[in-house]
Amino acid sequence: MQDNSFAHSRTMVIRPSGHINTVNASVLQQQLAEVVASQDCFSLLIDMSQVESLDSAGLMALVSTLTLAQRLNKRFGLFDISPSVRIVFELTQLDRVFEIREVGQSVREVAVA
Repeated sequence: MQDNSFAHSRTMVIRPSGHINTVNASVLQQQLAEVVASQDCFSLLIDMSQVESLDSAGLMALVSTLTLAQRLNKRFGLFDISPSVRIVFELTQLDRVFEIREVGQSVREVAVA
């Protein structure tokens, strides 16, 4: 899993890539938690466009980050999720829990929405 990130105002965008699974989910969770807990971050968005697959450990890393963000009154959302990864959210009904933006929106559009 590779991670590219950048900031727009107080919105941080992280772009993981590859497979988010048991092997690397704990590292991703730690990175996301550090960003959410940062004083510089009001909003954290995950660009899922480069994520090829997501297993239960990867899903739990995202759920844990969402829980932390809610506790800290910060925004946490996902965008540009491929159909093969989105089905994981739909089957677990977590697509109703996460703020998920559709494919095709630019990062700036998502950040200011």
